[in-house]
Amino acid sequence: MSETSYLSSVRASYDAVAVDYARLLGSELDGRPLDRAMLAAFAECVRGEGGGGAGGRAVADLGCGPGRITARLDALGLRAFGVDLSPAMVAVARRTYPGLRFEVGSMGALDIADGVLGGVLAWYSTVHTPPAGLPPLFAEFARVLAPGGHLLIAFKAGDRRIRLEQAYGHRVDLDVYWTPPDLVAGRLADAGLAEVARLVRQPGPGESGPQGFLLARRAGGEQPSALEAGPAIARQGAAAEH
Repeated sequence: MSETSYLSSVRASYDAVAVDYARLLGSELDGRPLDRAMLAAFAECVRGEGGGGAGGRAVADLGCGPGRITARLDALGLRAFGVDLSPAMVAVARRTYPGLRFEVGSMGALDIADGVLGGVLAWYSTVHTPPAGLPPLFAEFARVLAPGGHLLIAFKAGDRRIRLEQAYGHRVDLDVYWTPPDLVAGRLADAGLAEVARLVRQPGPGESGPQGFLLARRAGGEQPSALEAGPAIARQGAAAEH
């Protein structure tokens, strides 16, 4: 995806909020057990426990922000690195987690070779992408995944657009898109990423609508086991929109 006005706005907005974003959302997962369960399931699938998968390969957290989810993936036993469009977010992540790798870049044009990753995480990093822009992003995710590799995408489940001009104590210039889960699954399938499992949960504190999570797998490699639907999923990269 080429540089566009919306990407410029996303970068500038997250550069402005980076420090306060990290402070306000640092413990967000503590009260969200279902979110943590999806991350844990993703980690198991990527590690290939129980059969299948592309275990041992690196995992890219695309749109990593201040790095809190990258750090969780690391704690779950994955060789995770983060990529984000915002240099300020990457700077915060590097200061906070000096033992992990974070790079600046766009998830629509990743500096990652074909088929080298065991997993890709897009944790709310596509919510500023217009629905028409999702197919090329998902094709890029599929390109960098190894056969049998897994993708986990978290998104806002619905069908609307919200305009944000104030967030995290700062002025911003952002559109937030709520996307139907069936549409997300269909666009992933078009990119060669088959749905393994999905979760749609009701909104929690600070959320204005349902939240969606979809686990998908690139074809190839060993066939996945039933573990993929259960509890508990390199090179330098480049990443993107929150």
